[in-house]
Amino acid sequence: MLPRPPKKPRLALNGVLLLDKPVGWSSNDALIKTKHLLAAKKAGHTGTLDPFATGLLPLCFGEATKFAQDLLDADKTYETVIHLGVTTTTGDTEGEVLETRAVDVTRDQIDAVLAQFRGAIGQTPPMYSALKRDGKPLYEYARAGITLEREVRQVSIYSLEVLAFELPFLTLAVKCSKGTYIRVLGEDIGRALGCGAHLKALRRTEVGDLRLEQALTLETVTAAAEEQRAALLAPVDTLLSSFPALHLRAELAARFLHGQRLSLGKEGVDLPCAAGRVRVYGENDNNLLGTGNIVEFGVLAPERLISTAQTAQ
Repeated sequence: MLPRPPKKPRLALNGVLLLDKPVGWSSNDALIKTKHLLAAKKAGHTGTLDPFATGLLPLCFGEATKFAQDLLDADKTYETVIHLGVTTTTGDTEGEVLETRAVDVTRDQIDAVLAQFRGAIGQTPPMYSALKRDGKPLYEYARAGITLEREVRQVSIYSLEVLAFELPFLTLAVKCSKGTYIRVLGEDIGRALGCGAHLKALRRTEVGDLRLEQALTLETVTAAAEEQRAALLAPVDTLLSSFPALHLRAELAARFLHGQRLSLGKEGVDLPCAAGRVRVYGENDNNLLGTGNIVEFGVLAPERLISTAQTAQ
């Protein structure tokens, strides 16, 4: 029996890959495939997309995983096609059809209904979701035919605009807060119109300040030579582009990396903002040291630190 060839060593990569997730893939499937292509040691994604959905899925590698929570908490933007007149068990194309109704609505009626869903609204999480109850995701209960009570959650719809309207399809652009279920939004719009609805398509176009135009497809990553794939990663601080930048001289940078609070006002450091979160670098370089929080009297409190300073590409 021939010996098995040795496994390829995993690489300690640090950075971010903005992936345009294809339809039919779960977020975890896309992560595992990309991690394999890059031969990376450590990776994670920043919020799931349903298998039927496509679009922007930021994948974090190595030190970037420390900052994934910032994107989980970020606002999101989507484009979605709502199929009016047909409801399904899952609220999207993956479910079984529950009911079909005639659709007789006007653009004026749609505009009036959409106005009800802008701003702060309440949503009931769907049974077909990854939310857990007693250690089990809700979709497992749903597949067993069990429906559980779910608490209404408050979310915010910052903008909700019609991109196209051709019965029975309604295409919308949605910018919303974290935790918003676009499937539920589509169902609720259909219910308010009196005809029911489900999502025919869903594409995420923005996560925080990150844009789909920056993303790569799995085909692009696969087609790249193995030795060149690591170069596809954007630097770790891509995740932190909305934070003001603060540069520290060597002595202060060393103290910051040791988790010490720094009185920057007394040290004569120019602050990029009066208060709030910042991304911190060395004095004359692009080595990200981590994130911190400027609090009262110009004090910088370390937050998340890079184990080894990473040079922005």
